[in-house]
Amino acid sequence: MKLPRNFFKPLAIGAPAPLREAPLKLERMIHFVPPHVEKVRAKVPELIHQVDVVLGNLEDAIPADAKEAARRGFIAMAKANDFGATGLWTRINALNSPWVLDDITDIVGAVGHKLDVIMLPKVEGEWDIHYLDQLLAQLEAKHGVKKPILIHAILETAEGVNNVAAIATASPRMHGISLGPADLAASRAMKTTRVGGGHPDYKVLADAAAGAPAAPRAAYQQDLWHYTIAKMVDACAAAGIKAFYGPFGDFADSAGCEAQFRNSFLMGCVGAWTLHPSQVAIAKRVFSPDQAEVAFAQKIIAAMPDGSGAAMIDGKMQDDATWKQAKVLVDLARLVAAKDPEMAARYGL
Repeated sequence: MKLPRNFFKPLAIGAPAPLREAPLKLERMIHFVPPHVEKVRAKVPELIHQVDVVLGNLEDAIPADAKEAARRGFIAMAKANDFGATGLWTRINALNSPWVLDDITDIVGAVGHKLDVIMLPKVEGEWDIHYLDQLLAQLEAKHGVKKPILIHAILETAEGVNNVAAIATASPRMHGISLGPADLAASRAMKTTRVGGGHPDYKVLADAAAGAPAAPRAAYQQDLWHYTIAKMVDACAAAGIKAFYGPFGDFADSAGCEAQFRNSFLMGCVGAWTLHPSQVAIAKRVFSPDQAEVAFAQKIIAAMPDGSGAAMIDGKMQDDATWKQAKVLVDLARLVAAKDPEMAARYGL
């Protein structure tokens, strides 16, 4: 076990000191870009103003013969643009792949000073984080990177789910964790080919009508991912890092995407992946708090400025617990308002 006094020490001589708290940033959507496609890279300057995070994807969905081109494309994309308040991330290949070492060394060497987060796929346990943590420190020291590059884990194996609490606390570099439903479904031998979302056969039935057991019964589809999201959110909240929903693969089903994003938002996720431009507006809408909820939260904070005591507001009793809930909403609204003048006007901030 690493002692607390050593947890925040740099892991290489000359590496930047680890952050004690992750930067407070708006990350409603992590927008995936295939950097080996030149016409997509050309749209990045416009995209920067539309999304909260631009992620250059090097892993799944990138053909094996395009892996090196994707890496080169990401480096070119990072060098060519000023990302400002928009996050710059990359999803590298898995640690057991033949491309990952070059992904890490080439990218940190070329654009480590601009990179905010490395997304690490198929994390099985804290040992995967420890490996990347040490390697990043060595590369930061070698290339004079002044701020630590954070790590974001993808939860997409049964072993990873089993070890999620240890993964969340493995390093001060930990930024957050995302649900990876497709690979997780395969790892668990789940009987679905869907990427995120529910399944029509995963349901509960209403009770049979008295005296008519064969009569049609109402059916209610359930969420395949509820348990995993809840476990992930608890691990992230306990560790002080962020939880994210991952991909929703059916681009044509905007209603299904919105419902899945909203469920995860209500459960504690702060954002989701967007794989198609049509999903950006959905994530922006869902992961920005409701105007009426923010207005009510502001009433709670105004009535209880320091969070102590109790107050009756619109016929409902409020106390320190609801004050904490209100503060979460108002703090998020302020982050949204700082980036979006239209939402700032709606919130009155």
